[in-house]
Amino acid sequence: MNLHMSDKYRLHMSDMQVWFGNRQVVGIDEFSLGAAEIVGLAGESGSGKSMTTLAVLGLAHTVGATVRGSIQLDGTELTRLSQRELLAVRGRRIAAIFQSPAMAFSPVFKVGSVVLRALRLHGMSRADAADAAARAMRQVLLAPDLLDRYPAQLSGGQLQRVAIALALALRAEVLLADEPTSALDVTVQAEVLDLLRGLRERDGMSVLLISHDLAVVAEVCDRVAIMQGGAIVEQGPAGQVLSAPQHEYTADLLAAVPRLGPEPAAPILPAPPPPAGAVPLASPSAPPPLPARPGSATSPAAPPPPTPADGEGDG
Repeated sequence: MNLHMSDKYRLHMSDMQVWFGNRQVVGIDEFSLGAAEIVGLAGESGSGKSMTTLAVLGLAHTVGATVRGSIQLDGTELTRLSQRELLAVRGRRIAAIFQSPAMAFSPVFKVGSVVLRALRLHGMSRADAADAAARAMRQVLLAPDLLDRYPAQLSGGQLQRVAIALALALRAEVLLADEPTSALDVTVQAEVLDLLRGLRERDGMSVLLISHDLAVVAEVCDRVAIMQGGAIVEQGPAGQVLSAPQHEYTADLLAAVPRLGPEPAAPILPAPPPPAGAVPLASPSAPPPLPARPGSATSPAAPPPPTPADGEGDG
């Protein structure tokens, strides 16, 4: 079976809303993520992408928000689960990686201790957790002995790959990747995007890629949904949406993408003639010099005192 064409939704949202008190910040009428599919959720900063991620993870309450509506994972209604029940879902069935991978690791613990603790929290023995961690590290093209280092001893790209390795070790069904490449240089970005493709092709994992970078979305995503002001304004196949956008906001986002090559020079238009009766401005030549301070080197010499005429003032 071609997993890409499967009609089964791994993740499905319907009438999903996020509220801060009496203010609604996200309202998604319908959105789905299929099995072994990469779907992009794109939009400018503040459009509601990251709040959608927190809602799916059941963590919106940590920032003071409440969630209404439906969020289903393989038919299980996540919004009805208690926090204890969600602990079994997060990591094991839904994993997440974020923009700053260093935030996922404590600077005072070795990377491996964080990974092994997460695996053991989901029921693995110490030996099984060590084997799963080493195997996952090789899958993301890292040496397992890097687990014996502290976060400060790894690059940002290596830490991001360790976070992906943790999702692999737990065999998560869905990966939420929230701006996973925006803090990385271009070369490392390409490596992380290749890993995301491998998760889909090799492991059948579904990936929700949250990004403001339309170039990244176009490169790896099967479908894309465009968010504006907390709502999805357009969605469909990535090639179709990004090449022939139907919504004005999508077109504006595409127009804002920098492009290589010289920009056409703007025509230089002559200044309009002044209106009739206008007083002409002074010439823009150099302004007249300021008066010099008396006694300075640039001040004109004072005239000499008058000389009395011959014979005046005598006798």
